[in-house]
Amino acid sequence: MKREAGGGSSKIDDAFRRLPLITLAALDARLLADRPSAASPLGWRCFQLGLALLASSALLGGLLLFVALLLGSRQRTAPLADRANIALMAAALLMLLGCLRAESGWLAWVGLGNWLPFFWAFWGYQPYLATAPARRRAGLALLVGTVPVIVTGLGQLWWGWSGPVQQLGGLIIWHLHPGGNPPGRLSGLFDYANIAGSWLALTWPFALAALVQKPLRPTLRGIALLIAASLAAALFLTDSRNAWGALVMALPLVVGPATWPWLLPLLLLAVSLISLASLSGIPGLLQTPARALVPEAIWGRLSDLQFAGQRPLAITRLAQWQVAVGLIAERPWLGWGAAAFSLIYPRRTGHWHGHPHNLPIDLALSHGVPVAALVVGLVLWLLIGAARRGMIRGPVFERAWWASALVLACLHTTDIPFYDSRINVAGWVLLAGLRCCLLETGKPLELHGQADGGSTRRLKASGGASPLSSRALPIRKA
Repeated sequence: MKREAGGGSSKIDDAFRRLPLITLAALDARLLADRPSAASPLGWRCFQLGLALLASSALLGGLLLFVALLLGSRQRTAPLADRANIALMAAALLMLLGCLRAESGWLAWVGLGNWLPFFWAFWGYQPYLATAPARRRAGLALLVGTVPVIVTGLGQLWWGWSGPVQQLGGLIIWHLHPGGNPPGRLSGLFDYANIAGSWLALTWPFALAALVQKPLRPTLRGIALLIAASLAAALFLTDSRNAWGALVMALPLVVGPATWPWLLPLLLLAVSLISLASLSGIPGLLQTPARALVPEAIWGRLSDLQFAGQRPLAITRLAQWQVAVGLIAERPWLGWGAAAFSLIYPRRTGHWHGHPHNLPIDLALSHGVPVAALVVGLVLWLLIGAARRGMIRGPVFERAWWASALVLACLHTTDIPFYDSRINVAGWVLLAGLRCCLLETGKPLELHGQADGGSTRRLKASGGASPLSSRALPIRKA
């Protein structure tokens, strides 16, 4: 009897010893799911893990994504086989020429780091985004990586959390501002509330998609609801007007055209009420009842009530844009060099600003109008082309991908959050996904299954085959 008991105990011990291996094997199998045919297994693992860790640690996430980039660039045709890469290479050449006579000196060369590596990433990440299921996995990885942003952000506001907080022996260090930065505004793992709001805004469409996708077990839907509700609350608490706009913009795009007949009128009514409550010059007969219905936290922030009459004209965006446009007119072809705005603006106005709060203007000022036209034109071409390809009427995660890219593009019309490397990486991943949608062969996305309210099955626009083979990159005449 003792031997039997001892044998049973030994079997249990063996089972517990093997449990971590079984768990790791299951995790690895999950990571390898939906791998596009052109993506190497190691690269696919690193790509997903890098996106999931990106918000928490730019170092760890960046290292994993760099490995994925190296592997994704192997055995591919030359970048010049794709017209999109030709545009980026032309922009890169003009940027390099502009640095030779830049007003900002060595800062102009340093500023190229915000662009040139990401032109490569746009091409090198495409094997990992070649199919709709792969893009779904990438979107979910970004969403999973947003959970620490939400938790730390709520913790710093509600429970007084402050940093630095070290994880994994110091490999991950979270610098939390007690009470947020600025005080009272959620910033989480980011340096400033507007940057946190931009990250939450670009992941919000994926939270919505995870919530409305079909089919989904009740337990998973409950988790998706918790994440979506927490993300929306965190986004609101950033007090970022841009992020609030993204919250509304993404909703009809993700939930799908089937909801538009009733959802769009409701959103129009809500936006009209908020506009009446917030805008100046509205007659009191209309504004007073509107302000009674709209919370003061919303209309007060949108109308900048707390800063009314306090801000000098030189620190407003309109003044920055006016000065920047004048500088562009002085050097329209090759610009003044990266970071030149932060040097010139104080001389002309007496107030310092790091950038003009508009990416197209900043591009034209720093690198010239031709560079701005090439980069902005590429983004618009990708958005319009993917929409025409059927992305906004395709499966729910395809709609979320397009909505996320649109949201991030719109955020850069009144701010430049891409100077945070994590948002820069995420932005180029989104653009690479749009390019992959245009490169996919076969019927338009909306013809492959249900387009509204989430698909009832896993959809692949090309029958599951990756259009990005390991040796060739087909080009559609898009």
